Amino acid sequence: MEALVIRGGRPLMGTVEISGAKNAALPILAATMVRGGRYVLRNCPAITDVELAAEIIRALGGQVERAGRTLYVDTADACGWQIPSSLMARMRASVLFLGALLARFGRVSLTMPGGCPLGRRPIDLHLEAMARMGASVTLREEEILCTASHLHGGTVEFPFPSVGATENALLAATAACGTVILRGAAREPEIGCLIGFLRSMGAEIEGAGTDTLTVHGQAALDGTTYTILPDRIETATYLCAAAACGGDVTLTAADGSLLLPVLEALAQAGCHIETGRDRITLRSGGRLRAAHNLTTAPYPGFPTDAQAPMMAVLLRAEGESRLTETVFEGRMAHVAQLRKFGADIAVTGPTALIRGVTRLHPAHAEAGDLRAAAALVLAALQAEGESTILGLKHLDRGYDNLEGNLKRLGAEITRIDN
Repeated sequence: MEALVIRGGRPLMGTVEISGAKNAALPILAATMVRGGRYVLRNCPAITDVELAAEIIRALGGQVERAGRTLYVDTADACGWQIPSSLMARMRASVLFLGALLARFGRVSLTMPGGCPLGRRPIDLHLEAMARMGASVTLREEEILCTASHLHGGTVEFPFPSVGATENALLAATAACGTVILRGAAREPEIGCLIGFLRSMGAEIEGAGTDTLTVHGQAALDGTTYTILPDRIETATYLCAAAACGGDVTLTAADGSLLLPVLEALAQAGCHIETGRDRITLRSGGRLRAAHNLTTAPYPGFPTDAQAPMMAVLLRAEGESRLTETVFEGRMAHVAQLRKFGADIAVTGPTALIRGVTRLHPAHAEAGDLRAAAALVLAALQAEGESTILGLKHLDRGYDNLEGNLKRLGAEITRIDN
């Protein structure tokens, strides 16, 4: 098992280029199956989740090649509609191929998706959206079979702004005979990026950035070239690292408008932040101030994916911070691991109370999900001494060369076979 060995206590200084958004790349890769063609995806991060999506496309008969940060995808000859259970089990976003394959072939067979253990994340909303467009859903032991001789227009009402269900509904709606209206849709920037990709293919979609999306189905679609937006959670993670360790870090190819609640929280904690057209600079020195009440929420609220890295920032902040998680009930699992560093955290229900300590000590910790892994790395960077972080399979799912970039900022960090 691989591990990161981190000798903490150093400030971070320098520049990092932000890569493309994982949570935009994955639905866009699924979207290449909606219509067979050739696609060029620029700024696509080199992470294991993207490679898993590429493996699914290959298993369905398509081709995917990488050259640097560009993926070349050819789905013209893809004819498979059954996603291997071995691939479904390795990634939550594998479920996004549901809407794409239904749109193209009128049928899809899959099993329950895997991914990070963040509590109950049923796909009921995904299946209900398909049913509202005329699909028939059959459950056979572990298999989910979804079929439709044709998809029709109509209105899909989401009781909760589910990102994945919104994306699946968008993909299926491109093939509907008529107009599909999605109400209560999620508004995340990554959905806007998916809509931009579908539009570049020729899809007719209105309402990007709002909670009501209108899709005029059966528009003529074709292959396209598209650039994926910057990863706002990767951006937040590097900003949190600079805030927690102190120093002066500039992020390029970054978009501060995508994570305003995170920038506001870091500024309130005492960081100096400057934003430009495609860059963000954060300076941090001295002890930070507590964040008295941060609550995660769907976009444009404070992102749940930034909760764990922000908690790591507050471990040494002066005073008591309160973080409440409202999106995933299982997203406090990293607390027990952070306590190994000497953190003072009490959890009551969905709320964590963090009492800032003056120092963290090194520890041996293991991550159980992607963002928890980032939080443990940030804790180790603050601890004076040598820490070991396990669970790198989670880290590699969502961060493109995190340790290499941290090294360039001055961190002492090494990947080893443990």
